[in-house]
Amino acid sequence: MNSRVDQLKAFDRLLTIMDELREQCPWDKKQTMETLRHLTIEETYELGDAILDNDLDEIKKELGDVLLHIVFYSKIGSETNDFDIADVCNTICDKLINRHPHIYGDVTVENEEDVKRNWENLKLKEGKASVLEGVPKSLPALVKANRIQDKVAGVGFDWEEPNQVWEKVEEELKELQEEIKIGDSNAIENEFGDVMFSMVNYARFLKINPENALERTNKKFSKRFQYLESRAKALNKNLKDMTLQEMDVFWEEAKQLPK
Repeated sequence: MNSRVDQLKAFDRLLTIMDELREQCPWDKKQTMETLRHLTIEETYELGDAILDNDLDEIKKELGDVLLHIVFYSKIGSETNDFDIADVCNTICDKLINRHPHIYGDVTVENEEDVKRNWENLKLKEGKASVLEGVPKSLPALVKANRIQDKVAGVGFDWEEPNQVWEKVEEELKELQEEIKIGDSNAIENEFGDVMFSMVNYARFLKINPENALERTNKKFSKRFQYLESRAKALNKNLKDMTLQEMDVFWEEAKQLPK
């Protein structure tokens, strides 16, 4: 691997290129934080895909794209004398030191859960009105549910055992079934949301990331369905004209494919 000197040299090279692009490239010169925002979100999702695929070469490339955006925002900030890349780095360094008193202070911790509780308590001491302030409003609902539960657990608002959480899941499922019998669509939606929220909570107790789990299933389903499509096409058949029983034959074949 590269030495620290080489790492710093590479980072300096990136900063220099960013300066040159901002001065000379018509597209780069026009960008603002607002125009970059949606691109940054897209790059983050692409990094997430590469991580789920365990494609290390692609992860390296996508990390570069995300890093470019961080440097880009910092360059824009420096042009208005609000902040530059050094301020960005020092801000996160200061935060990490302050939030890890068990490393840089005299606090003792026993495990990961102690660290998380200390982290959230320190945020409140820093002036946060709520532990939920750090959950972005624009997060997808599934991710947001996981982060909300993780945040409140950090201050002790949590179940004690996984079986308690599963009992809550079963309770919410029964309530959903009752509302389905009644037929009130608003009530059904509310109860369905409660089921999903409780399932996200259960995933956390199983130490499973629910977003990753669902995305893996999305990929698995897509792969199998595309196999079904290819088999049908090879036989000059249209899926719309096939029965479920016919499609199920190909679906079962798809389930035997290597994962």
